[in-house]
Amino acid sequence: MFRAGGTVTAGNASPMNDGAAGLLLVSEEALHDLGLESLGRYVTGASAGVHPDVMGIGPVPATHKALARAGWSVADLQEAEFNEAFAAQALACVDGIGIDPDLVNPDGGAIALGHPLGCSGARILTTLLHRMRRTGAARGLATMCVGVGQGTALLVERD
Repeated sequence: MFRAGGTVTAGNASPMNDGAAGLLLVSEEALHDLGLESLGRYVTGASAGVHPDVMGIGPVPATHKALARAGWSVADLQEAEFNEAFAAQALACVDGIGIDPDLVNPDGGAIALGHPLGCSGARILTTLLHRMRRTGAARGLATMCVGVGQGTALLVERD
């Protein structure tokens, strides 16, 4: 994983670890029928791909696609949670998306918390929605970089 003389090290890469997370996605009708409280509403999402040589920045075009679909701009985002496979990758996404870095992973991301591959997406969205509830934020962005140049972005909002 690490090249001799490289700049990606165990200190700035997310460790793979065990983890579990779950989400319940239901219609508004089911939410009321079950007496549940909503953490947020799915607005839209997008996937995109970039050349595998620049793996990690797939969330940049995915985010721009999702924002265009929603009719939002980066300035509309109040919270963001990014999968940070590596520190350099996360910084490249912050720069490419043009988002205020203070909005991204303020509670720590995958470098601090770990990257359980099977549940990272659910963990990221759950973390984002709970933080939005805590801070009163109305609009949020969750992103994931995926191997060989893919990326996803998901937009959510709270009333």
